[in-house]
Amino acid sequence: MSNEKNLSEIHIEDQKIIDNKELNLLESLIPVVILMCLLAYNIFFVEDQEWFGAYTNQYILLMGGLVAAAVGFFNKVSFSSMIAEVWENWKSVFVPIMILFLVGALAGTWLVSGIIPAMVYYGLQVLSPEIFLPTSVIIAAIISIATGSSWTTSATVGIALVGIGSALGIAPGMIAGAVISGAYFGDKMSPLSDTTNLAPAMAGTDLFTHIKYMAITTVPTIIITLIVFAIISGNIDTTGSADISNLLASIDNTFYISPWLFLVPGIVIAMILMKTKPLIALGIGVVLAAIFAFIFQGDVLANLSDSKFSSIINSILTDTNIETDNEKLSELFSSGGMNGMIWTILLIICAMVFGGIMDAVGALAKITKSLLAVASSVFGLFASTVVSCLGLNAIASDQYLAIVIPGKMFKKAYEDKGLAPENLSRTLEDSGTVTSVLIPWNTCGAYQSGVLGVSVADYFVYAIFNYLSPFTTLLFAALNIKIRQLVKK
Repeated sequence: MSNEKNLSEIHIEDQKIIDNKELNLLESLIPVVILMCLLAYNIFFVEDQEWFGAYTNQYILLMGGLVAAAVGFFNKVSFSSMIAEVWENWKSVFVPIMILFLVGALAGTWLVSGIIPAMVYYGLQVLSPEIFLPTSVIIAAIISIATGSSWTTSATVGIALVGIGSALGIAPGMIAGAVISGAYFGDKMSPLSDTTNLAPAMAGTDLFTHIKYMAITTVPTIIITLIVFAIISGNIDTTGSADISNLLASIDNTFYISPWLFLVPGIVIAMILMKTKPLIALGIGVVLAAIFAFIFQGDVLANLSDSKFSSIINSILTDTNIETDNEKLSELFSSGGMNGMIWTILLIICAMVFGGIMDAVGALAKITKSLLAVASSVFGLFASTVVSCLGLNAIASDQYLAIVIPGKMFKKAYEDKGLAPENLSRTLEDSGTVTSVLIPWNTCGAYQSGVLGVSVADYFVYAIFNYLSPFTTLLFAALNIKIRQLVKK
């Protein structure tokens, strides 16, 4: 039987932190160590990184969950408690999973309707390799600030930028890194962002104080990011510029290209700016794209299937490959539809199993509290917060938990050190929000990889803003730059 008196729950923004007094730190770390060892073995010692087949990462996360469950049983946590927490985790990602399905449908219908080819067609004429990467950072940042969502940015302009850059001969990992850097900068600085509202709520400060204080570390980081991408753009060896005329001709011969096609993405972005729910906005984007496909791309649909209607349905649900007279474009103009998102969705579901069980047995709270216990200095407190956020992004596979749990656990410690709450809220964002996309099995990493069609391993080194942010916040703490103290009344 479960010894329920040893379990306490603190409800915060529909999230709860479970503390199990029966559990010690070593036991809490056992599932984490085993998970990391299995993942490392698959990455470094298995040639095709498919130890157990195509869904190896999913199986490894489930194995980690079983180990965590065994630790929980040993420490008197009931099976029903674990299932309940896993169910809560699954409920929390239901909407993101629906969004992923719609993004898959969107990619398919935007392809057969000519929207993505039109973006590539016009983008090739405007963006050159010499300015492409820093321009991609800026475009993604603007859209993300306006929408408050890095996910929406990737699903719209991100897909287009990867297509344009790939046609120019730029490595997809570079483009994805630029898009993600800009998207997460905008996500952090937008008052419309959920994480930008959640971090100050956890720390005990207000939204606009948080944004202003966060700009102190965020602006220098994005400037460095832009400089690095400008240098990379000026030195990359591409053949895209010489092939542009052939690429444009191939697109023009395959699709009907018109500025009218931009009505669909324009309407979707406008709906998001008007705070329409993403599921509705993306769903309308799929329907409008299907209508535009019938109107503008009859020949394309006829070549894909005997029935134009079947071609549309296939683009929504399954693989679509449009052949052109250019091999590079034929590879680019393909989509997996909803089916292409299954791997990513299963990864998220399995990650929520592992994170849910780890939370249910009290391991997440125990690890965070242990980090807090060693934070004797001001810098140590900042460093412990950063490590806690990074660890929870990897262990709990969810950026919200990486903000909520350290936010709750470290709030009093910052007060005791005489530090204003915006120090904590800024650190939560600098290390919790932006690093989530660097973990392949985290919901954010899985989403961005699935949507942009680029693995986390390929874009990791180019997501410059994301991995520089925690170092920037630690540097400012070490040098005592803009570390605001509590005002004594």
